[in-house]
Amino acid sequence: MKRVIALMMVSMFSLGMLSACNTMAGAGQDVQKAGEKVEKKAEDCKDGRC
Repeated sequence: MKRVIALMMVSMFSLGMLSACNTMAGAGQDVQKAGEKVEKKAEDCKDGRC
């Protein structure tokens, strides 16, 4: 019985870690897109067209 409980806890921990990786990857993509927009706006303002 203890082995089954330990296996279930390890499984739940593993699933939590995998979902966290997907969440962080999505957040990284969002931050990257926001950075690209800021960079584009900075390029536009550099030419005096703000």
